[in-house]
Amino acid sequence: MAVYTDISDEELAQLLARYDLGQAQTFKGIAEGVENSNFLLETDRGRFILTIYERRVKREDLPFFLGLMRWLADHDYPCATPMPGRDGELIQEIRGKPAAIVSFLPGLSVRRPSAIHCREAGEGLARLHLAARDFPMTRENSLGQPAWAPMFERLKPAAEGLKPGLAATISADLEKLAQAWPQDLPRGVIHEDYFPDNVFFQGERFAATIDFYFACVDMLAYDVAVALNAWCFEADGSFNITNARALVAGYERHRPLSAAERNALPILAHGAAMRFFLTRLNDWGATPAGALVRPKDPLEYERKLAVHRSATDLVLFGADS
Repeated sequence: MAVYTDISDEELAQLLARYDLGQAQTFKGIAEGVENSNFLLETDRGRFILTIYERRVKREDLPFFLGLMRWLADHDYPCATPMPGRDGELIQEIRGKPAAIVSFLPGLSVRRPSAIHCREAGEGLARLHLAARDFPMTRENSLGQPAWAPMFERLKPAAEGLKPGLAATISADLEKLAQAWPQDLPRGVIHEDYFPDNVFFQGERFAATIDFYFACVDMLAYDVAVALNAWCFEADGSFNITNARALVAGYERHRPLSAAERNALPILAHGAAMRFFLTRLNDWGATPAGALVRPKDPLEYERKLAVHRSATDLVLFGADS
């Protein structure tokens, strides 16, 4: 979450006039993340999140994202529910940009997940995959493996600026990933950004998932690999195998992985680290001046790439019970 587009009280009032959500009482920006402008909105009828879609989010993808959130909420999966305007539409417009208002969810994200948090998060991810199973819309992963090499072509100077010799190392990684990337694993709707800051807990119990603006159709095990990278590395760069086993065990309580999916986890995790390294590298030099935003350090994922490169069976393990 972030704020690129600030709006006035008058603009907010004009927007709210298109909804049946009451009158604004408090309104403030949320200065986290890198993708969209987000605001906490309180009216005399409840609390909501207003999102103005910026940068990477394409207008034509919004019906998929918002439709998925409505579908999940209607199928008893805890996530933010988009609010329709008086015209019945989920997408409105402000300053020429698409916008939506969604329900506010109680709960807190965790900065240092424990094994219990990881098990709960794994359960939440599997429940998401199952709840979305019959969702009728589709969207291919625009940041999937075929996109990585073309993306890196224009980022080579930035990579070399981060660390001399890094461009050649990343190029070699990309060649390996292209050769080894699996093609025949089970597919479905995935979150694709299942990080600790996008998962809410109440106490140590999974409460909800937010931020579906990278959701797409891809390999379900790839979503597990994204989560392993996001939840199971320590601040010193080491991989926490206990947390990883807990996350996979939680996932398999609801959706057991096939042998092929489990065997593919190492290459999928390597690829997931590449995806987030590249997008962070892109964002590192592309944040607009004056934005209330902190771009995330690409070197965090460069270090994860190095771990996967040196330990190719790192996430090839059996889940505990």
